[in-house]
Amino acid sequence: MATKKSDAPLIAKALAGEQKAFADLMARHRGPLFNLLYNMVHNREETEDLLQEAFMKAFAALHTFNKEFAFSTWLYKIAINTTIDHLRKKKLQTYSLDKPIQSKEGELKREYADVHATTDNELLSSEKSSLIAQAIAELPDHYREAIILRHTEEKSYEEIAEITGVPLGTVKARIFRAREMLKHKLKGKLLV
Repeated sequence: MATKKSDAPLIAKALAGEQKAFADLMARHRGPLFNLLYNMVHNREETEDLLQEAFMKAFAALHTFNKEFAFSTWLYKIAINTTIDHLRKKKLQTYSLDKPIQSKEGELKREYADVHATTDNELLSSEKSSLIAQAIAELPDHYREAIILRHTEEKSYEEIAEITGVPLGTVKARIFRAREMLKHKLKGKLLV
């Protein structure tokens, strides 16, 4: 991720109306933002749309950016808020892959084809990742956001507080609570 200083000249040029400077800023921050948003929605096309929407909002509001803070933090906040708004509007339904599907004929058990042979360790690792991702997806928005920023994006507590606009103590509490909720959801499901 670029530093505050290296973004400053591009921000100044973008504020002066130079579109290439803003395009350079977008290119610089696109990868990490894509990963963050993808971890929130788990859909490539939606992620692309949300990323584009976040960049448009950032461009329109660039004059409100406070140069005392990191541009990346400001941009993350816009992207996260855009995604949370999208998720709230869409009210994504999460479902368990273990539970049967309800149909008119009764319950149907899900069956999945083995698309390629894997070793036991790869299979266990894949199952663990899937269980964890599903448990994270089922967390309330503010807990999911905090845990993704901390463990996937490896942001500090201070950076998370700045991105989300909540006090540091709230961030720590949310991450603690999210971890507790994940432990509870995953208890007995993961082999260590």
